[in-house]
Amino acid sequence: MRSLDVAREACEKHHPGLSQAIAEVPFFDRETPGSPLLAAFRAAGGPGLLVPAEHGGQGAGPLAAMRVMRALAADSPSLGAAVTMHHFTTATLFALAGTPGRLTDAQLGLLSRIAGENLLAASGWAEGRTNQNILTPSMTAVPTEGGWLVSGGKRPCSLAHSMDLFTASVSVPAENGEPGLAMLLIPADRPGISVHPFWRSPILAAAESDEVRLDDVLVPDDLVVRTTSDDPTRLDDLQAAGFVWFELLISSVYAGAASALAERVLAAGRGSLTDRADLVVRVDSAVGLLEGVARALEDGDVGEDTVAAVLVARFAVQDLVVQVAANAQELLGGMAFIGEPEVSYLAAATRPLAFHPPSRTSTAEALVGWASGGPLTLS
Repeated sequence: MRSLDVAREACEKHHPGLSQAIAEVPFFDRETPGSPLLAAFRAAGGPGLLVPAEHGGQGAGPLAAMRVMRALAADSPSLGAAVTMHHFTTATLFALAGTPGRLTDAQLGLLSRIAGENLLAASGWAEGRTNQNILTPSMTAVPTEGGWLVSGGKRPCSLAHSMDLFTASVSVPAENGEPGLAMLLIPADRPGISVHPFWRSPILAAAESDEVRLDDVLVPDDLVVRTTSDDPTRLDDLQAAGFVWFELLISSVYAGAASALAERVLAAGRGSLTDRADLVVRVDSAVGLLEGVARALEDGDVGEDTVAAVLVARFAVQDLVVQVAANAQELLGGMAFIGEPEVSYLAAATRPLAFHPPSRTSTAEALVGWASGGPLTLS
């Protein structure tokens, strides 16, 4: 499939040999707990994809990133889902690093280790809860000498067992005393962090989406990203960038799973020419929407229009991938259903996009208001 070939070329360019390493692992070994693919991802320099070159990374742009994610997910939806959390976290935090003074030396020092040491960052933000903004605080923080004692939990938390860095959102008093959002960067080996079983579904089981608990974890002040009086938009900018990156990358993952099914139909010549053309149109419509958002982000646009565009793309892709999966299964036929369990797995792996935040219900008023000429107000 031509557009998937383009994605695979991007993956090979940025991670030489990774696709071959994935292909050498039997499909269901890729998708079960203990999968070797995260180790292969590290070995291919995957963690540094979106780390700027000045911090030792590849400095890939949004377009390349969404293509790489689509290619990885076509071969392993679990790997795609897992590393989305790493990539959107690093891209969001490094978006602040581009402006001097927005991150402390300690924060930059920790982030700059990601590419050189192939560290993986897990997200303690709210992406597992459909009706919440992804940056809604999910932890509590109590001030203590030199920093904060952080408690709470995140479930599911992808990369729970492989993470080297854990990021979390908390509500802390701003300089004016009012509650304000803060982001925490926490080395995953800090005392008080523990991992517990949570994920029971066989779908995406290799993404390591278990529960991470924090019990009075000490986070020093210099690892807390927060708004200051001389930089009042710091966290607003982080929220906007994080939202767009997350929706772009996670939608690309599920587009990848659907693409793998469509590719099987084309390779087998199943159905009529019209049937196959319909699959191509649906898949490439989803890809085109996502590439449009990626190009806007590449141009540095993280304003209201781009946030609206990524929402529109995400919900359109959510519908398209399910339609592609259902049609592809039907065209591949009953014998594929019986004898090729990968087909049913890939179809099921397109569905979880609906479970990531935000939900249609929680964004409907904002989208309608924006489409009618008003501001885009997301809670």
